[in-house]
Amino acid sequence: MRTLIILTCAAAGLSACGQSNDNQAANQAAANAAQPKKKVAYCFFKDSETKGWTASRGKDGNIIVKGKAYREDSRYRAVLGEPTITGTAVEIAPTLQQNDTGYGAPENWWDMTATIPNSAAADTVDVKCGDKTVAELKVAPKG
Repeated sequence: MRTLIILTCAAAGLSACGQSNDNQAANQAAANAAQPKKKVAYCFFKDSETKGWTASRGKDGNIIVKGKAYREDSRYRAVLGEPTITGTAVEIAPTLQQNDTGYGAPENWWDMTATIPNSAAADTVDVKCGDKTVAELKVAPKG
């Protein structure tokens, strides 16, 4: 009787291991299929309303992106949104934010600056506005 119980438990344990791998593969496939396509952000700026894009490396090796954007309505200010790092490429986009500074930008041109964390391995920065690339910037490697 004791041997029968041990064999039954061993068989159940082995079959559970196989199901775990099958479930893991099925779960991964379902997660990949459920990933929604990344939605393109809205572009608030015309081609002539952004300028002066530069990218350089800071002392810590992270990339610093600078540019200017025009916004006639001083209730809003231009800022750089959250960057996306994919391999050695970085994407960042200008966007609008409510102006909580109490002042407007000189001639309505807002200076924008962003330090991209964990970007020491990156060597290119694409500034996007909607699905359009506004600037392609190369950055020298850290060294």
